[in-house]
Amino acid sequence: MKKVLIFYASYGGGHLSAAKSILKYITECCPNAEAEMIDCMKYINKPIEKVTTGAYREMAKKAPKLWGKVYSGSEKGLLSQISKDSNKLMARKLNHLLQEKKPNLVISTHPFSSQMVSYLKKKGKLNCTLATIMTDFAMHKQWLIGHEFTQYFFVSNEAMKQDIIEYGVSNDKIFVTGIPMSDRFFENFDTKKIHEMFDLDMNKKVILFFGGGEFGLGKERTSQILKAFIQKALDYQIVAVAGKNEKMKEAFEQLVKNNNAQDRVRVLGFTDKVPELMHISSLVVTKPGGLTTTESLASNLPMVIINPIPGQEEENAEFLVSNRVGIWIKKQDIPEEIITTLLSSDELEKMRENTQKFTKQYSTKMICDMLLN
Repeated sequence: MKKVLIFYASYGGGHLSAAKSILKYITECCPNAEAEMIDCMKYINKPIEKVTTGAYREMAKKAPKLWGKVYSGSEKGLLSQISKDSNKLMARKLNHLLQEKKPNLVISTHPFSSQMVSYLKKKGKLNCTLATIMTDFAMHKQWLIGHEFTQYFFVSNEAMKQDIIEYGVSNDKIFVTGIPMSDRFFENFDTKKIHEMFDLDMNKKVILFFGGGEFGLGKERTSQILKAFIQKALDYQIVAVAGKNEKMKEAFEQLVKNNNAQDRVRVLGFTDKVPELMHISSLVVTKPGGLTTTESLASNLPMVIINPIPGQEEENAEFLVSNRVGIWIKKQDIPEEIITTLLSSDELEKMRENTQKFTKQYSTKMICDMLLN
């Protein structure tokens, strides 16, 4: 019986989602293995984890440009060195857990745990297979620290693989599998029932609009873009999701009222029906987090990108635009012009066709089969 530890950290939803997907598959489909999922930062020090994840959320929300500098700086120079040194110190605490659990395989969905485990392997304190699942669409050097002691890298796209090879990682370690995600996105949904659930017209196409959730990034700009969709996408119905951000939800509802659009716009708070909504949609408007991007591409949805956080989300946005699966409405752009052009041409259909190149429905199965069989 193989013992598997799955490490993640709570800096964004993609790391957790990938870890959950791997755990579910191993539990249900791999009788020769037992798996456990652990938040590596919480295990090492709960107060530090609380402070650092809180700082990430606040910085991303209130000072995104500063976060972008931190993200960029962590690839080289002083910030990179501080990160590496702190992870070496924290690795000593993580080693207690690893010596107790004695895993045959460690699967990491966050660069911190990858660094810690590779450091312990380098020091001869640990003898196990290490697999790293990279949960974005562009390379960042923090993921690759200690790559000599990592046996597998699983990545989202071919261009990313080439960048990692150029960095110096052996080709035979890198596998383009896509990012693991919930298998709910691949269910056979009843389209009619979903339309009835949200009181939508079966004869009108749907635009799914995400307002930024807990971050509520750029509320005024987000509302401006939603208003442009309401006024220009007259042949579509819109589902606007505000997440847990009550102020955003109120702003959306007021916008709908002011434009007399109650018959074709539905405003939601938090919903666990994202797979269902993506299934019936023709277009998604969203900030390009790794998780949402993965889910949108898996659902063959073209993306209109708004309010990316500087750093990994801007890199994701550039990836989507360069591969013609997304359009980025930037600060200086006039939303009405972009929306009118997009919806009045065949560009939307071309973008949908292009998503087929990046749809990886079986990423979780591929990764687990490769590691455990």
